[in-house]
Amino acid sequence: MEVASANIVLNHRRSGVLLHPTSLPGPYINGVLDSSAYRFVDFLSQCGFTVWQILPLCPVFADGSPYNSTSAFAGNTELVSIHELFKRFFDRTDIQEPISREDKQHYFEAAFEQFEERANEHTLKSYDQFITKNSDWLHDFALFNLVKNANNHIHWNYWPEPYRNNHSEACKHLSTEYPKEYKFELFKQFAFFDQWRALKAYANEKGVSVFGDIPIFVSDNSADVWSHQEQFKLDEHGKPTVVAGVPPDYFSATGQRWGNPVYDWDSMANSEFNWWKQRLAHALSLYDMVRIDHFRGFCATWEIPAQEETAINGHWVKTPGQQLFKHLKQHIGHLPIVAEDLGIITEDVEKLRDDFGLPGMKILHFAFDSDALNPYLPHNHIENCVVYTGTHDNDTTVGWYTDASANSKDRLNQYLAWPGEQMPWPLIKSALSSVAKMAIIPMQDVLALDGSHRMNTPGTTEGNWQWRFQWHQISHDLSAYLASLNRLFRRN
Repeated sequence: MEVASANIVLNHRRSGVLLHPTSLPGPYINGVLDSSAYRFVDFLSQCGFTVWQILPLCPVFADGSPYNSTSAFAGNTELVSIHELFKRFFDRTDIQEPISREDKQHYFEAAFEQFEERANEHTLKSYDQFITKNSDWLHDFALFNLVKNANNHIHWNYWPEPYRNNHSEACKHLSTEYPKEYKFELFKQFAFFDQWRALKAYANEKGVSVFGDIPIFVSDNSADVWSHQEQFKLDEHGKPTVVAGVPPDYFSATGQRWGNPVYDWDSMANSEFNWWKQRLAHALSLYDMVRIDHFRGFCATWEIPAQEETAINGHWVKTPGQQLFKHLKQHIGHLPIVAEDLGIITEDVEKLRDDFGLPGMKILHFAFDSDALNPYLPHNHIENCVVYTGTHDNDTTVGWYTDASANSKDRLNQYLAWPGEQMPWPLIKSALSSVAKMAIIPMQDVLALDGSHRMNTPGTTEGNWQWRFQWHQISHDLSAYLASLNRLFRRN
C-alpha cells in the first residue's frame, strides 16, 4: 500500500493542553460542563493553545477510570451541570450545583419531570432528533441500565436467564413496563450530549479543537458486550473465554491481565466491522480528532485464558487491522486519528500506522534513559507525530524529574543545558520546539505541580482520576508567558 499523506489534523504546528473535564474547578464531587469549562476554553485561547485533549467521556464505575465503562457510546452524566440544565430548558438560574451525588440525582429527576411537563416544541424536536440519531446504541444502553438497576447492579452475566439475552421478549417489553425509568435514561443522555455539543461548539469558535480518546477494548460489564455478544469471544453464558492484556516484560514479571473481553474479529469482519464504524463515527461527532489507546492491538492481541490469574500464559493472536482501517476509511473518509504507539512496537504496527498516515506519540519522560538513538529524544522526532512532556499515566514533570535516576538526570541536564529555568519549563520548551506538528502539555505541567497532583498511577486501583485544579493556581502572568512561548515556537 502506498503511504498515506500526513494526517490533516497535523497540517500545521499547534499545541494544546491535556485536562479531563472531571478535573475542572468547582466545589462539587467532580468538574462539570458549566462556566468553568467555558472559562478554561478562554484560558487556552489566551495562551495561544489550539487543542484541548481530554480522556474518554463515557460513564465510569466506582473507581472513576474513564477507560473502564458501561458503554463505549454513552456520556458520563456526572459531568452534566444541573445549574446549566435548568437554565437551558427552564430558564431558571436559581438552581445551584449540587455537592453530593444523591442531591444531583434528586435534581436530575426533578428536571426530567419538568421536562416532560413543560418542554417547548423546539426542545422536544431536538430531543426526538437525538433519540433517532443515536438509536443504534441508545436504546440498548437504556435497557441495560434498567435491568442492571432491577438486579442490584450485579454483572449482567448473573442476571436471570431471559435478561442475559438483550433480544429476548423480556427485554423488549421493559421499556413499556417501566416507561418513566426508561425515558429518564434517555433524558440523562440527551442532557449530557446537549451540554457537551454546546461546549465543543464554543471551543471551535475560539479556534480550539477537541482531541478525544477511544480505548481499544471495552468492559465486559457493559451495554456494548451485552447487546453485541456475537462480536466477542464469550461462552454460552456470556462470560469471556479469553481476556486481553500484555505479556510479561521488564516492568512486570507476570505481565498485565486487563480482563477486557476480546473481539471476535471473524464475526466483526462478516459484518464489515459495522460496530467499529459506528463507534468511530460517533466519536468523531463528539471530537475533532481522537487518540486510540493500545493501537498495537489492531495488529495482535495478547489473549489470556479467562481462568488464568496472570498474563503469563497468554499468547499473541493476529488481528485484521489493515482490513479494519480500509473499511473505516471507506466509510468515514479522512481518519483524524492519533495512534497510541508507546512501548515495544513491532514492524507490523508501524506499517499499519504509516499506511494510513496516522501520527504516533512521543513522550519526553521516556527520552533520557538510554542513548542518542532513543526515539523519544526531540532530535529523533518526525513532523507527523504528537509530542508530550507526559500523559495522564505519567507522573507530573516536576515529580518525574525529582524521582529520576542520576544517569537520566545527567543526560537531561546535558541535553537541555540545565539547570536554568525551574522544571517543568525546560521540558515544556523542548516539547514546543520539537519538529512534531502537535505538542500537548498536561495541565499539571502548565501549573508546575509536583507528583502529588498526578492523574493516574498504572497498576493501582485507588486514589486515581480524582485530581482537580483551582483557578487561584493560575498566576496573573501565566497566560501571557505561555502565549509568548507559542509564538516563539510557531505553535499559534
